[in-house]
Amino acid sequence: MEAKAKLTMLRATPQKTRLVANLIRGKDVKEAEDILRFTPRGAAKPMLKLLQSAKANAVNNHDMFEDSLFVSKIMVDEGPTLKRYLPRARGRADLLRKRSCHITVVLEERRG
Repeated sequence: MEAKAKLTMLRATPQKTRLVANLIRGKDVKEAEDILRFTPRGAAKPMLKLLQSAKANAVNNHDMFEDSLFVSKIMVDEGPTLKRYLPRARGRADLLRKRSCHITVVLEERRG
């Protein structure tokens, strides 16, 4: 049995978000929450809320025990990119890419 939660269109780059996701992959939920609470990165706060949402889904919808939950999968996929232009000298323009990402967290119960 597994419980999922998804966050779409997070305005953070997938590359930077994957750095935070790698910290909690395979960890117990309690330990992962502690790690995210003290990680000084922009993606840590939304990921903490997403983890708590997945935990609530597991406990309320799937009757799983909170103490035996762990992060079995966490995936960070690329979302749509907003393209904006920055004016430069001599009438030129630079392209700014404002990237976004989608995060999926899957929790499972430890056996034994």
